[in-house]
Amino acid sequence: MAAMQLTVVLVNYNTGHLLPRMFSALERAAAGVEMECILVDNASRDGSVDLLRREYAHHRLLANAANIGFARANNQALPAARGKYVLLLNTDAFVEPGTLKETLAFMDSRADCGILGVRLSGRDGSLQPSCRYFPTPLNVFLTKTGLGRFFPWVRMADDLRWDHASIRACDWVPGCYFLIRREVIEQVGLLDPRFFLYFEEVDYCRRAKQAGWKVVFYPHTTVVHLGGESARSDSDLTRDGQQISALQIESEILYFRKHYGCAGLFGHFLLAILADTILAAKDILRRRGTSAIGSNWRHVGATWSLLLATRWASRPTR
Repeated sequence: MAAMQLTVVLVNYNTGHLLPRMFSALERAAAGVEMECILVDNASRDGSVDLLRREYAHHRLLANAANIGFARANNQALPAARGKYVLLLNTDAFVEPGTLKETLAFMDSRADCGILGVRLSGRDGSLQPSCRYFPTPLNVFLTKTGLGRFFPWVRMADDLRWDHASIRACDWVPGCYFLIRREVIEQVGLLDPRFFLYFEEVDYCRRAKQAGWKVVFYPHTTVVHLGGESARSDSDLTRDGQQISALQIESEILYFRKHYGCAGLFGHFLLAILADTILAAKDILRRRGTSAIGSNWRHVGATWSLLLATRWASRPTR
């Protein structure tokens, strides 16, 4: 039986500069909430572990010797969570005062709500995609090529054409503020460890919905989400964006193979090649130069390479 209202799970990787701001916002939002925090550090090199042990010793810390990825790090903490609800919170996500009480109260009032997300905004206050549809080979292709306007009946993964002011059920919510009912974890299990980074929350929401739970967007509070801070801290991840792209491509093909089978994966691969061909043609017509054109062909090469490395998306590379 749950011993408290909420367990907050935080995975850190080289974001020590954000931790004081994140904890300050979290502590203000936690007023009146019985809460515990479990911190997982993925072998940060920026002194984060020393900071956590010095300033936040009252929270439980799991310090990994290597970066094991987002899903696996969360999975280390989830079995130890004692809360009625579990919040996966990014270290670059800053909650408004009252956010925890409001979202917990909403979950208490909606027994069918298994996972809850909130309105996300950037540093400048701009709206971020917060209430999303599942990616498909077709809507990914239409989004990448900009052809979605010619197919208004296709549900695009990131639909920003509404005011985001109403509570609504959706397919999935981003993992930067990911509030899960304990019963969902007990029924659905842990995050899929094959997803090193990206698509882990998409996959989890899909599994929760298949188990009969609702995924809900709650708009009446906001979380400021910077995005990409952990990736930016690693030179291997930021050099021309190549490694970030590789991680995204790998997670995407693993997801399509898992949920759409070999036929869906093959369809996605063909549409990805077509999309890169269309974008290369656009670059030629707009005279953007060989570097812009070459990036499209490098994407094709990276996708093909990862299909081979993952044995047609049947296993991860790490």
